[in-house]
Amino acid sequence: MALGACTRSSPASQARLVVAAYPSLDQVARAAAPAWEALHPGVGLQVISRQFSDHHTAMLTALATDSELPDVMAVEVSFLGRFARGGGLMDLTGAPAYIAKQRSHYTPYAYDQATVPGGGVMAAPSDIGPGTLLGRIDMLHKAGVPLQSLEGSWTDFLRAGQAVRARTGAWMVPDASDILAIVIRSGLKPGDGLYFDSQGRPSLLDERFARGFELATRARRLGLDARVQAWTPEWASGLRDGHIAVALSGAWLAGHLANWLAPKTKGLWRAAQLPDGSWSAYGGSFLAVPRRLPAARRALAWDFLRLLTLDRERQLAAFASVDAFPAMVDTYDAPIFDAPIPFLGGQRARRLWRTAALKIRAVAVNPQDDFASEVVADALFDVLERKVPQELALRRAQRLLQQRVERI
Repeated sequence: MALGACTRSSPASQARLVVAAYPSLDQVARAAAPAWEALHPGVGLQVISRQFSDHHTAMLTALATDSELPDVMAVEVSFLGRFARGGGLMDLTGAPAYIAKQRSHYTPYAYDQATVPGGGVMAAPSDIGPGTLLGRIDMLHKAGVPLQSLEGSWTDFLRAGQAVRARTGAWMVPDASDILAIVIRSGLKPGDGLYFDSQGRPSLLDERFARGFELATRARRLGLDARVQAWTPEWASGLRDGHIAVALSGAWLAGHLANWLAPKTKGLWRAAQLPDGSWSAYGGSFLAVPRRLPAARRALAWDFLRLLTLDRERQLAAFASVDAFPAMVDTYDAPIFDAPIPFLGGQRARRLWRTAALKIRAVAVNPQDDFASEVVADALFDVLERKVPQELALRRAQRLLQQRVERI
Protein backbone atom coordinates (compact mmCIF):
# COMPACT_ATOMS: atom_id res chain seq x y z
CA MET A 1 0.00 0.00 0.00
CA ALA A 2 1.36 3.46 -0.87
CA LEU A 3 2.52 5.55 2.05
CA GLY A 4 0.98 8.58 0.43
CA ALA A 5 -2.48 7.27 1.27
CA CYS A 6 -1.65 7.76 4.92
CA THR A 7 -1.28 11.52 4.64
CA ARG A 8 -4.94 12.12 3.71
CA SER A 9 -7.62 12.55 6.34
CA SER A 10 -9.72 9.63 5.13
CA PRO A 11 -11.27 7.01 7.40
CA ALA A 12 -8.78 4.46 6.06
CA SER A 13 -5.78 6.63 6.82
CA GLN A 14 -7.06 7.55 10.29
CA ALA A 15 -7.33 3.82 11.10
CA ARG A 16 -3.57 3.35 11.30
CA LEU A 17 -0.30 5.10 11.98
CA VAL A 18 2.48 4.50 9.45
CA VAL A 19 6.06 4.39 10.67
CA ALA A 20 9.05 4.13 8.31
CA ALA A 21 12.18 2.69 9.91
CA TYR A 22 15.33 0.65 9.36
CA PRO A 23 16.71 -2.34 11.29
CA SER A 24 16.69 -2.70 14.28
CA LEU A 25 14.47 0.28 15.01
CA ASP A 26 11.77 -1.36 12.91
CA GLN A 27 11.73 -4.23 15.40
CA VAL A 28 11.44 -1.78 18.29
CA ALA A 29 8.50 -0.06 16.59
CA ARG A 30 6.66 -3.33 15.94
CA ALA A 31 7.18 -4.45 19.52
CA ALA A 32 5.37 -1.30 20.66
CA ALA A 33 2.17 -2.27 18.81
CA PRO A 34 0.25 -3.58 21.87
CA ALA A 35 1.11 -0.47 23.90
CA TRP A 36 0.16 1.76 20.96
CA GLU A 37 -3.20 0.07 20.43
CA ALA A 38 -3.94 0.38 24.14
CA LEU A 39 -3.18 4.09 23.87
CA HIS A 40 -5.22 4.54 20.67
CA PRO A 41 -7.80 1.75 20.34
CA GLY A 42 -8.79 1.21 16.73
CA VAL A 43 -5.71 2.95 15.31
CA GLY A 44 -3.44 0.23 14.01
CA LEU A 45 0.30 0.42 13.53
CA GLN A 46 1.98 -0.20 10.18
CA VAL A 47 5.78 -0.36 10.08
CA ILE A 48 7.47 0.03 6.71
CA SER A 49 11.00 -1.35 6.89
CA ARG A 50 13.85 -0.79 4.46
CA GLN A 51 17.57 -1.34 4.70
CA PHE A 52 19.50 1.58 6.19
CA SER A 53 20.59 3.35 3.00
CA ASP A 54 17.39 2.63 1.09
CA HIS A 55 15.32 3.98 3.97
CA HIS A 56 17.10 7.32 4.12
CA THR A 57 17.04 7.71 0.35
CA ALA A 58 13.30 7.04 0.31
CA MET A 59 12.62 9.47 3.14
CA LEU A 60 14.70 12.26 1.59
CA THR A 61 12.76 11.79 -1.64
CA ALA A 62 9.43 11.80 0.20
CA LEU A 63 10.29 15.05 1.95
CA ALA A 64 11.51 16.68 -1.26
CA THR A 65 8.44 15.69 -3.29
CA ASP A 66 5.80 15.81 -0.54
CA SER A 67 4.64 12.35 -1.53
CA GLU A 68 4.56 8.90 0.06
CA LEU A 69 5.09 10.47 3.47
CA PRO A 70 4.76 8.27 6.56
CA ASP A 71 3.46 9.68 9.82
CA VAL A 72 6.74 8.98 11.59
CA MET A 73 10.19 8.43 10.12
CA ALA A 74 13.39 7.17 11.69
CA VAL A 75 16.53 9.23 11.07
CA GLU A 76 20.10 8.22 11.91
CA VAL A 77 22.18 11.03 13.36
CA SER A 78 24.47 11.36 10.34
CA PHE A 79 21.41 12.25 8.24
CA LEU A 80 19.90 14.80 10.63
CA GLY A 81 21.48 17.80 8.94
CA ARG A 82 20.17 16.90 5.50
CA PHE A 83 16.71 16.00 6.79
CA ALA A 84 16.40 19.25 8.74
CA ARG A 85 17.49 21.36 5.76
CA GLY A 86 14.57 22.69 3.75
CA GLY A 87 12.05 22.65 6.57
CA GLY A 88 10.58 19.26 5.78
CA LEU A 89 10.40 18.14 9.41
CA MET A 90 8.03 19.32 12.08
CA ASP A 91 9.57 21.50 14.78
CA LEU A 92 8.82 19.56 17.95
CA THR A 93 9.13 22.60 20.18
CA GLY A 94 5.67 23.72 19.03
CA ALA A 95 2.23 22.14 19.31
CA PRO A 96 1.37 19.38 19.88
CA ALA A 97 4.76 18.14 21.13
CA TYR A 98 6.28 21.00 23.16
CA ILE A 99 9.33 18.76 23.48
CA ALA A 100 11.36 21.40 25.33
CA LYS A 101 9.28 20.57 28.41
CA GLN A 102 10.66 17.02 28.20
CA ARG A 103 14.29 18.00 27.69
CA SER A 104 15.42 16.84 31.11
CA HIS A 105 14.33 13.28 30.29
CA TYR A 106 16.70 12.94 27.32
CA THR A 107 20.44 12.35 27.36
CA PRO A 108 21.71 15.93 27.00
CA TYR A 109 23.96 15.48 23.99
CA ALA A 110 21.31 13.56 22.04
CA TYR A 111 18.70 16.28 22.55
CA ASP A 112 21.22 18.91 21.51
CA GLN A 113 22.09 16.99 18.35
CA ALA A 114 18.52 17.38 17.13
CA THR A 115 18.47 21.12 17.87
CA VAL A 116 19.02 23.50 14.96
CA PRO A 117 20.16 27.15 15.02
CA GLY A 118 17.25 29.17 16.29
CA GLY A 119 16.27 26.57 18.87
CA GLY A 120 14.01 24.26 16.86
CA VAL A 121 14.13 20.54 17.63
CA MET A 122 13.65 18.43 14.52
CA ALA A 123 13.53 14.93 16.01
CA ALA A 124 13.25 13.02 19.28
CA PRO A 125 16.20 10.84 20.35
CA SER A 126 15.34 7.17 20.43
CA ASP A 127 18.67 5.45 21.10
CA ILE A 128 22.31 6.50 21.35
CA GLY A 129 25.75 5.00 20.75
CA PRO A 130 28.21 5.92 23.52
CA GLY A 131 31.75 5.20 22.39
CA THR A 132 33.75 2.39 23.93
CA LEU A 133 36.97 0.46 23.57
CA LEU A 134 36.50 -3.29 23.16
CA GLY A 135 39.68 -5.29 23.71
CA ARG A 136 40.55 -8.96 23.25
CA ILE A 137 41.57 -9.76 26.79
CA ASP A 138 43.43 -12.93 25.76
CA MET A 139 45.78 -11.01 23.44
CA LEU A 140 46.22 -8.18 25.90
CA HIS A 141 47.21 -10.65 28.61
CA LYS A 142 49.67 -12.37 26.27
CA ALA A 143 51.22 -8.99 25.46
CA GLY A 144 51.38 -7.99 29.13
CA VAL A 145 49.09 -5.01 28.55
CA PRO A 146 46.50 -4.21 31.26
CA LEU A 147 43.14 -3.25 29.80
CA GLN A 148 42.93 -0.09 31.91
CA SER A 149 46.23 1.17 30.49
CA LEU A 150 44.47 1.61 27.15
CA GLU A 151 42.37 4.37 28.71
CA GLY A 152 45.48 6.52 29.19
CA SER A 153 47.09 8.86 26.70
CA TRP A 154 47.33 8.15 23.00
CA THR A 155 51.08 7.73 23.51
CA ASP A 156 50.34 4.97 26.03
CA PHE A 157 47.85 3.43 23.62
CA LEU A 158 50.34 3.30 20.75
CA ARG A 159 53.05 1.92 23.05
CA ALA A 160 50.65 -0.83 24.12
CA GLY A 161 49.92 -1.49 20.46
CA GLN A 162 53.60 -2.07 19.82
CA ALA A 163 53.67 -4.67 22.60
CA VAL A 164 50.59 -6.39 21.21
CA ARG A 165 52.02 -6.46 17.71
CA ALA A 166 55.43 -7.76 18.84
CA ARG A 167 54.19 -10.43 21.25
CA THR A 168 51.01 -11.69 19.58
CA GLY A 169 51.32 -10.78 15.91
CA ALA A 170 47.90 -9.12 16.05
CA TRP A 171 47.21 -5.62 14.85
CA MET A 172 46.10 -3.15 17.48
CA VAL A 173 43.24 -1.55 15.52
CA PRO A 174 41.45 -2.22 12.23
CA ASP A 175 42.53 1.03 10.60
CA ALA A 176 44.46 4.18 11.47
CA SER A 177 41.39 6.21 10.55
CA ASP A 178 39.66 4.80 13.64
CA ILE A 179 42.04 6.86 15.77
CA LEU A 180 41.45 9.99 13.70
CA ALA A 181 37.69 9.58 14.10
CA ILE A 182 38.00 9.84 17.88
CA VAL A 183 40.58 12.61 18.07
CA ILE A 184 38.62 15.02 15.88
CA ARG A 185 35.68 14.65 18.26
CA SER A 186 37.77 15.88 21.18
CA GLY A 187 38.07 19.53 22.17
CA LEU A 188 35.05 20.76 20.25
CA LYS A 189 33.67 24.15 21.19
CA PRO A 190 29.93 24.52 21.94
CA GLY A 191 28.01 24.76 18.69
CA ASP A 192 30.81 23.34 16.55
CA GLY A 193 30.43 20.36 14.27
CA LEU A 194 33.06 17.84 13.25
CA TYR A 195 34.05 19.64 10.07
CA PHE A 196 32.38 23.05 10.34
CA ASP A 197 32.38 25.64 13.11
CA SER A 198 29.28 27.19 14.64
CA GLN A 199 29.14 29.67 11.73
CA GLY A 200 29.23 26.93 9.10
CA ARG A 201 32.85 27.57 8.11
CA PRO A 202 35.18 24.62 7.38
CA SER A 203 37.44 23.84 10.33
CA LEU A 204 39.94 21.31 8.96
CA LEU A 205 42.86 23.52 9.97
CA ASP A 206 41.97 23.19 13.66
CA GLU A 207 44.56 21.59 15.96
CA ARG A 208 42.39 18.52 16.49
CA PHE A 209 42.73 17.55 12.82
CA ALA A 210 46.50 18.09 12.90
CA ARG A 211 46.78 15.92 16.00
CA GLY A 212 44.45 13.26 14.62
CA PHE A 213 46.45 13.00 11.39
CA GLU A 214 49.70 12.83 13.34
CA LEU A 215 48.47 9.99 15.56
CA ALA A 216 46.98 8.07 12.64
CA THR A 217 50.25 8.45 10.73
CA ARG A 218 52.25 7.24 13.72
CA ALA A 219 50.00 4.18 14.09
CA ARG A 220 50.50 3.35 10.42
CA ARG A 221 54.27 3.91 10.57
CA LEU A 222 54.51 1.56 13.57
CA GLY A 223 52.51 -1.10 11.74
CA LEU A 224 49.70 -1.14 14.29
CA ASP A 225 46.66 -1.10 11.99
CA ALA A 226 45.36 -3.89 9.78
CA ARG A 227 44.35 -1.42 7.06
CA VAL A 228 40.79 -2.72 6.91
CA GLN A 229 37.63 -0.64 6.96
CA ALA A 230 34.68 -1.33 9.25
CA TRP A 231 31.98 -3.68 7.96
CA THR A 232 34.20 -5.30 5.34
CA PRO A 233 34.70 -9.10 5.38
CA GLU A 234 38.34 -8.54 6.34
CA TRP A 235 37.30 -6.41 9.31
CA ALA A 236 34.81 -9.02 10.52
CA SER A 237 37.26 -11.90 10.17
CA GLY A 238 39.97 -9.90 11.95
CA LEU A 239 37.73 -9.43 14.97
CA ARG A 240 36.46 -12.98 14.83
CA ASP A 241 39.80 -14.77 14.34
CA GLY A 242 41.96 -12.80 16.74
CA HIS A 243 43.96 -10.82 14.20
CA ILE A 244 42.77 -7.47 15.63
CA ALA A 245 43.14 -6.76 19.35
CA VAL A 246 41.03 -3.63 19.84
CA ALA A 247 37.90 -2.11 18.33
CA LEU A 248 37.04 1.55 18.91
CA SER A 249 33.34 1.91 18.27
CA GLY A 250 29.89 2.32 19.77
CA ALA A 251 28.72 0.22 22.69
CA TRP A 252 26.34 -1.51 20.30
CA LEU A 253 29.30 -3.35 18.71
CA ALA A 254 29.43 -5.66 21.72
CA GLY A 255 25.94 -6.84 20.86
CA HIS A 256 26.83 -7.30 17.19
CA LEU A 257 29.89 -9.34 18.13
CA ALA A 258 27.84 -11.51 20.46
CA ASN A 259 24.89 -12.04 18.15
CA TRP A 260 26.35 -12.47 14.69
CA LEU A 261 29.84 -11.12 14.05
CA ALA A 262 31.86 -13.30 16.42
CA PRO A 263 29.67 -15.31 18.83
CA LYS A 264 32.39 -17.94 19.33
CA THR A 265 34.62 -15.31 20.96
CA LYS A 266 32.32 -15.15 23.97
CA GLY A 267 34.28 -14.32 27.11
CA LEU A 268 37.33 -13.03 25.23
CA TRP A 269 36.32 -9.36 25.05
CA ARG A 270 36.23 -6.62 27.68
CA ALA A 271 35.10 -3.00 27.53
CA ALA A 272 36.93 0.14 28.62
CA GLN A 273 36.57 3.87 28.07
CA LEU A 274 38.13 5.41 24.98
CA PRO A 275 41.75 6.58 25.24
CA ASP A 276 42.84 10.00 26.47
CA GLY A 277 39.58 10.95 28.18
CA SER A 278 37.77 11.01 24.84
CA TRP A 279 33.99 10.95 25.03
CA SER A 280 32.60 10.19 21.60
CA ALA A 281 29.29 9.07 20.20
CA TYR A 282 28.93 6.54 17.42
CA GLY A 283 25.58 6.79 15.72
CA GLY A 284 22.16 7.13 17.26
CA SER A 285 18.55 6.97 16.08
CA PHE A 286 15.89 9.67 16.11
CA LEU A 287 12.21 9.80 15.27
CA ALA A 288 10.80 12.69 13.28
CA VAL A 289 7.44 13.86 11.93
CA PRO A 290 6.96 15.36 8.43
CA ARG A 291 5.92 18.99 8.69
CA ARG A 292 3.24 18.64 6.02
CA LEU A 293 1.13 16.15 7.96
CA PRO A 294 -2.37 17.38 8.84
CA ALA A 295 -2.72 18.62 12.40
CA ALA A 296 -4.74 15.60 13.56
CA ARG A 297 -2.07 13.20 12.34
CA ARG A 298 0.70 15.28 13.90
CA ALA A 299 -0.88 14.68 17.28
CA LEU A 300 -0.99 10.92 16.65
CA ALA A 301 2.58 10.94 15.43
CA TRP A 302 3.81 12.77 18.52
CA ASP A 303 2.03 10.26 20.73
CA PHE A 304 4.05 7.52 19.04
CA LEU A 305 7.30 9.44 19.44
CA ARG A 306 6.49 9.93 23.09
CA LEU A 307 5.76 6.21 23.49
CA LEU A 308 9.09 5.12 22.02
CA THR A 309 11.33 7.84 23.43
CA LEU A 310 9.76 8.93 26.73
CA ASP A 311 8.28 5.68 28.04
CA ARG A 312 10.70 3.97 30.44
CA GLU A 313 9.30 0.50 29.79
CA ARG A 314 9.58 0.84 26.00
CA GLN A 315 13.13 2.23 26.19
CA LEU A 316 14.27 -0.60 28.44
CA ALA A 317 12.53 -3.21 26.29
CA ALA A 318 14.45 -1.95 23.25
CA PHE A 319 17.68 -2.06 25.24
CA ALA A 320 17.06 -5.66 26.30
CA SER A 321 15.93 -6.90 22.89
CA VAL A 322 18.22 -5.19 20.35
CA ASP A 323 20.88 -3.44 22.49
CA ALA A 324 19.41 -0.03 21.64
CA PHE A 325 21.11 2.05 24.34
CA PRO A 326 18.40 4.29 25.86
CA ALA A 327 18.31 7.99 25.06
CA MET A 328 16.07 8.49 28.10
CA VAL A 329 18.08 9.25 31.25
CA ASP A 330 15.18 8.16 33.46
CA THR A 331 16.15 4.57 32.60
CA TYR A 332 19.72 4.85 33.86
CA ASP A 333 18.89 3.58 37.34
CA ALA A 334 17.41 0.34 36.00
CA PRO A 335 18.93 -2.99 37.14
CA ILE A 336 19.99 -3.86 33.57
CA PHE A 337 22.82 -1.34 33.82
CA ASP A 338 24.33 -3.35 36.68
CA ALA A 339 23.79 -6.74 35.08
CA PRO A 340 26.85 -8.75 34.00
CA ILE A 341 27.23 -9.26 30.25
CA PRO A 342 28.11 -12.89 29.52
CA PHE A 343 29.78 -12.11 26.19
CA LEU A 344 32.13 -9.73 28.01
CA GLY A 345 33.09 -12.34 30.58
CA GLY A 346 30.51 -11.14 33.09
CA GLN A 347 31.78 -7.55 33.04
CA ARG A 348 29.21 -4.94 34.07
CA ALA A 349 30.13 -2.82 31.07
CA ARG A 350 26.87 -0.89 30.84
CA ARG A 351 28.04 1.14 33.83
CA LEU A 352 30.95 2.39 31.70
CA TRP A 353 28.68 3.19 28.80
CA ARG A 354 26.24 5.05 31.04
CA THR A 355 29.11 7.21 32.31
CA ALA A 356 30.21 7.91 28.74
CA ALA A 357 26.67 8.79 27.66
CA LEU A 358 26.43 11.51 30.29
CA LYS A 359 29.85 12.98 29.45
CA ILE A 360 29.54 13.19 25.67
CA ARG A 361 28.98 16.63 24.22
CA ALA A 362 26.75 17.23 21.25
CA VAL A 363 28.33 17.61 17.84
CA ALA A 364 26.41 20.03 15.65
CA VAL A 365 25.29 18.50 12.36
CA ASN A 366 25.75 20.12 8.97
CA PRO A 367 24.12 19.16 5.64
CA GLN A 368 27.61 18.83 4.14
CA ASP A 369 28.95 16.44 6.77
CA ASP A 370 28.92 13.40 4.48
CA PHE A 371 30.82 15.24 1.77
CA ALA A 372 33.28 16.57 4.36
CA SER A 373 33.83 13.07 5.71
CA GLU A 374 34.81 11.89 2.24
CA VAL A 375 37.14 14.86 1.80
CA VAL A 376 38.91 14.12 5.09
CA ALA A 377 39.17 10.41 4.26
CA ASP A 378 40.77 11.28 0.92
CA ALA A 379 43.20 13.64 2.65
CA LEU A 380 44.20 10.93 5.12
CA PHE A 381 44.69 8.47 2.25
CA ASP A 382 46.98 10.99 0.56
CA VAL A 383 49.05 11.29 3.72
CA LEU A 384 49.22 7.58 4.56
CA GLU A 385 49.52 6.08 1.09
CA ARG A 386 50.86 8.79 -1.19
CA LYS A 387 53.13 10.42 1.40
CA VAL A 388 51.63 13.86 0.81
CA PRO A 389 52.75 16.24 3.59
CA GLN A 390 50.05 16.47 6.24
CA GLU A 391 49.84 20.25 6.22
CA LEU A 392 49.41 20.32 2.44
CA ALA A 393 46.73 17.61 2.49
CA LEU A 394 44.70 19.45 5.13
CA ARG A 395 45.02 22.80 3.33
CA ARG A 396 43.76 21.20 0.12
CA ALA A 397 40.86 19.61 1.98
CA GLN A 398 40.01 22.91 3.68
CA ARG A 399 40.00 24.71 0.33
CA LEU A 400 37.76 22.06 -1.25
CA LEU A 401 35.23 22.37 1.58
CA GLN A 402 35.31 26.15 1.36
CA GLN A 403 34.55 25.98 -2.36
CA ARG A 404 31.65 23.65 -1.64
CA VAL A 405 30.22 26.05 0.94
CA GLU A 406 30.56 29.03 -1.39
CA ARG A 407 28.64 27.23 -4.15
CA ILE A 408 25.62 26.54 -1.96
